[in-house]
Amino acid sequence: MDIVLRTIKQELSVCKIDSLSDMVFSNNFFFLCKTEDELSLVCMTEDAPANPVKREDGWCAFFIEGQLDFSLLGILANISKILAENKISIFVTSTYNTDYVLVKKENFDRALAALKDAGYNIRN
Repeated sequence: MDIVLRTIKQELSVCKIDSLSDMVFSNNFFFLCKTEDELSLVCMTEDAPANPVKREDGWCAFFIEGQLDFSLLGILANISKILAENKISIFVTSTYNTDYVLVKKENFDRALAALKDAGYNIRN
């Protein structure tokens, strides 16, 4: 298998926020999603807003290295299947280039081991 998964060293938080006023857009890493029902933020824990509506800390992440073509099929499905078979829940977010998979800190090493056993290359 030639897919490489690269880990992110920093701990992440998943937040539900009221407004963008608490956002620091100069931070190097964050995901922001706005729907008619909510405003969600994934960011480094050290950068999390002080007063979110809800916040869950303790996430670690990896991403699929490289730029994924939209015509590729089943990459994220296979990763999520392997983790589900190992009873590891995930939180996924995507960019134009790739997918990011968040796993609770206490399950992260086990998740990486399961993916490595399945043939994925893991880079730190």
